[in-house]
Amino acid sequence: MKTVEFTPSGVCSRKITFTIDDENKLHDVKFEMGCNGNLKAIGRLVEGKDASEIAAVLEGNQCGMRGTSCADQFSKAIKKALEQ
Repeated sequence: MKTVEFTPSGVCSRKITFTIDDENKLHDVKFEMGCNGNLKAIGRLVEGKDASEIAAVLEGNQCGMRGTSCADQFSKAIKKALEQ
């Protein structure tokens, strides 16, 4: 398993942590700060799901006029982790 810590940009969340197992499945997704209930829900919804599929679904999601969102930043974190 690979543990990932990602510092998002342009959003309320300050840190995203998660693990990716040997089959590229996501586990233990946690957001530090941000919209607590919504971000906990994202963690539950993606638990055990394929990392690439989740990154594709969340990519480009926007929060207001920011041009990004915590979900979009999570997709960037996943893609970065998969490239390593």
